[in-house]
Amino acid sequence: MRYYYIFLLLSFSTIYAIDYHVGPSQPLTTISEVPWATLNAGDRVYIHWRAAPYKEKWVINRQGTSTNRIEIIGVSGSQGQQPVIDGNGAVTVTGVNFWNEKRGVIKIGGSNTPADGLPIYITIENLEIRSGRPAYQFTNDSNQTETYANNAASIYIEKGANIIIRNCTLHDSGNGLFIGANGGQSENILIEKNYIYNNGIVGRIYEHNTYTAAINITYQYNRFGPLRAGAGGNNLKDRSAGLVVRNNWIEGGNRQLDLVDAEDSQVLVNHPNYKTTHVYGNVLIEPDDAGNSQMVHYGGDSGTTADYRKGVLYFYNNTVISTRTGNTTLIRLSTNDETTQVFNNVIYTSASGNRFAMIGGNGTFNMHHNWLKTDWRNCHCTPSGVVNDQGNNLTGSDPLFENFDSQVFKLQDTSPLINMGDVIPIALLPNYDISFQYIKHQDSEIRPVLGSLDIGAFENTSVLSINDEVFNNSISTYPNPTSNTFVINLNVDVLKKAIIYNHLGQKVKEITTKEVNISNLSKGIYFVKIISQNGKTATKKVIKK
Repeated sequence: MRYYYIFLLLSFSTIYAIDYHVGPSQPLTTISEVPWATLNAGDRVYIHWRAAPYKEKWVINRQGTSTNRIEIIGVSGSQGQQPVIDGNGAVTVTGVNFWNEKRGVIKIGGSNTPADGLPIYITIENLEIRSGRPAYQFTNDSNQTETYANNAASIYIEKGANIIIRNCTLHDSGNGLFIGANGGQSENILIEKNYIYNNGIVGRIYEHNTYTAAINITYQYNRFGPLRAGAGGNNLKDRSAGLVVRNNWIEGGNRQLDLVDAEDSQVLVNHPNYKTTHVYGNVLIEPDDAGNSQMVHYGGDSGTTADYRKGVLYFYNNTVISTRTGNTTLIRLSTNDETTQVFNNVIYTSASGNRFAMIGGNGTFNMHHNWLKTDWRNCHCTPSGVVNDQGNNLTGSDPLFENFDSQVFKLQDTSPLINMGDVIPIALLPNYDISFQYIKHQDSEIRPVLGSLDIGAFENTSVLSINDEVFNNSISTYPNPTSNTFVINLNVDVLKKAIIYNHLGQKVKEITTKEVNISNLSKGIYFVKIISQNGKTATKKVIKK
């Protein structure tokens, strides 16, 4: 007999959601025993770690809600081991029938059973999913043996909305993750805290660590490693509208970022978010043996230039590293209709400065408040586009990372990058503010801005004593963002006063109470200097919306 754990969720009517537990000493032994065709909002499937990988594959094509998602959650082993879903030799679970089986190990959307529809509010979390590529084979839902396609993926989202892929390991597939636009049905996708590496097909350029097209997709806190040796694909390739790539670690690939046109979806091309892309807070690493010498490509590659992005790439507060002995180019803009705003980045090459150029030839490249190696170049060519040096760019031989050889790219206390960044433009606030920074690996923390922004992906905090750090971490402000009031919460001391400064460093308000009314201030970003009765100080960022 099967035993399911049942709990009540209260809304306008009573909904019964079910927890399904799969694995050793659990009610269900195999993934196939989960009723995938009839999952309901709030249902959760827990897949427990076991020594042997699960060699099963399936489709998810059901609907959760914003408050009651359908969740597939891996339960780690005692040593932190993620449950493994292995596509090599996998068998399609019983009770489902779906198309394009050879395109993925786990598939979202596109099936006969469950009845086809748009899967929404789905979460896949904490699973290692691997081995969806040739020459690996599987048994399909007709009990026939098939070989995976070159463009198969560990997770293949044919269509889906409000999807979260979190804390998964995706490797040894054609694509680690593939998302299709499907006429604009795929939207609102969050890809967070995953480790994605060792994907691609040897000798081919068409498969990537991730290959995505959707409306409003966000990558954050992920670790991207190199592709398979001999694979020519890119690390993160995207054709989306409303793309945000923030606070990730992206190392290797033909290019680290290949952000091109939505070649098969006019819905995306015509979407109001198509012409604006945000890339910030990332670590981008170009190894010496990588493929293309261009790290970022923005615009298009289909040849249909009318569909190219022809908008603005905001590229800021990134830490860019090249260890190439030859030339490196930061950004290739496809045409002169593409523009990039480049500021607050540290752009370092281990080769001489004249080996690093800003553009590949086309487009408008506006730059300010960056750190670059002395003798950098506009282009390793005669450009048809233009590089506009808008001032406050710093040059030198060494940005003084904490430990370059160990890839610790936080700043030493004496780094020339400290407090030298520009304020984030008001047009990017609050949605695209520098509020967090990457933690190596696959995690994040609040970016502790104590004055002006530092250049690069990391804020220097080592000048604080241990007691100062304890005090700083004990303080919070909420709600944030706020439109009227916020509260200062101190856990280890008593508030003496707080001073509020605007983004220009001008004092605008001083208070002595924990509840602060800023209804009379303009919308924007403010810094709150908090002073305790014991004389300790900390600065928090508050956004007035």
